[in-house]
Amino acid sequence: MKIEYLKELELNPCDYIYSHFVNEPISLTEIENLERLYNNGKPFPKALKELLFLAGKFCYVLEYGAFDSQQEMQGYVRELLEEDNISIQRPFFVIDVYNAGTQFLYVYLDEDDNPAVHEGFHYYEDEFKGYSHLCSGSLSSYIETLINRTKKGLNPF
Repeated sequence: MKIEYLKELELNPCDYIYSHFVNEPISLTEIENLERLYNNGKPFPKALKELLFLAGKFCYVLEYGAFDSQQEMQGYVRELLEEDNISIQRPFFVIDVYNAGTQFLYVYLDEDDNPAVHEGFHYYEDEFKGYSHLCSGSLSSYIETLINRTKKGLNPF
């Protein structure tokens, strides 16, 4: 796959602090399966597809939690949202899960090839459910910002 949006991730496959956290990809076949499951068989936005191709199993600047697969992570967040009767009306894909799964980053699958990154909370301070806000104007700029933090010796999180 030709990388167009996530060049920085392609050129920087490991962290700058320890150099042993190395991105691990998933196959194009696995990506196609995820497209069938979460986007009705339509292709993912190109930047998301690149992310999964370069670092779908492990990404040193994103937190995939203790999940064994992208499918497991997607299912986990969707189950939590369903438990709280929260519905995201547009097709989406989770790219990062943290704080015991109560917070997550996601992209909408019906945007352009370099979608914006949103942060969602399924449960917040025992009061507020379903809060979401924009984190970054594009997936590529978000990933690039995190990589630049690691280059400075900072934690990307």
